[in-house]
Amino acid sequence: MMAAGIPVRIKICGMRRMEDIEAVNAVRPDYAGFVFDSTRKRYIPFERARELAEHLDPFIEPVGVFVNVAVSHVLEGCHLAGIRTVQLHGQETNEYIEDLRRQADFPLRIIQAIRIEKREDVQRAEKSRADLILLDSGKGGTGTAFEWSLVKSAKRPFILAGGLGPDNVQAAIGAVHPAGVDASSSLETEGFKDPEKIRRFCEAVRSAE
Repeated sequence: MMAAGIPVRIKICGMRRMEDIEAVNAVRPDYAGFVFDSTRKRYIPFERARELAEHLDPFIEPVGVFVNVAVSHVLEGCHLAGIRTVQLHGQETNEYIEDLRRQADFPLRIIQAIRIEKREDVQRAEKSRADLILLDSGKGGTGTAFEWSLVKSAKRPFILAGGLGPDNVQAAIGAVHPAGVDASSSLETEGFKDPEKIRRFCEAVRSAE
């Protein structure tokens, strides 16, 4: 749960084009996500992510999204893409997280995404050894929300994801008081990031605070 007076952090995921970078630079969210899972439509290679991340406003932290891959692959991606914050979006265990942190030869920030279907999932998320947890409805990027009431009792700060957009993010913040919010597909038009939707989303989050 978000502490009173602390701004809600904003994460925009699925950066693929220079136009996407220009759109987020205009409104300066806290995080910009790059998807490194080749099974997803927003996937980009590490080298392309580095090219895009180099043009990010320094205020915005680039995040690499990985799904069920070897620790060595995550670390290789961090080096090639120039990324120091990763989001684990599979079934990674606490042992995996500790191994990843131990093997990293640089300061690494870890976000773990947890699929929420029942209250027990929230309890499992609270035991994560990641620096920050992200509570989602599924695989990510699907535009589907889950029952927000499930996370009202969460005992540690979390990023809320799943089906959030300009028209409902204020209601979500008011309902569960997350530390951050994450959006991707809802900020697109015809499969590509829409600068106006990104602007409206960020404004909605900030005015809710």
